[in-house]
Amino acid sequence: MGLKWTEILLIMAVLMLLFGASRLPQLGSSLGSAIRNFKKGFGGEDDGTDKPDADKAKLAEGQGQGQGAAAKEKQG
Repeated sequence: MGLKWTEILLIMAVLMLLFGASRLPQLGSSLGSAIRNFKKGFGGEDDGTDKPDADKAKLAEGQGQGQGAAAKEKQG
């Protein structure tokens, strides 16, 4: 059943008239981020945003170990 290409063109023309060409990309990105946040809230999407936090934790551990070694050298 779905939408035919003429119906899609009609919908896009109406959107252009209502919002203007300059606001459509902003609306699209806002809608995309809203959908991502909605899925993230339900835990249904794993987009890899947790991986940088894990890398930061590993980096912090590595720096902590390096500082500990430097402190041991000063004491010894």
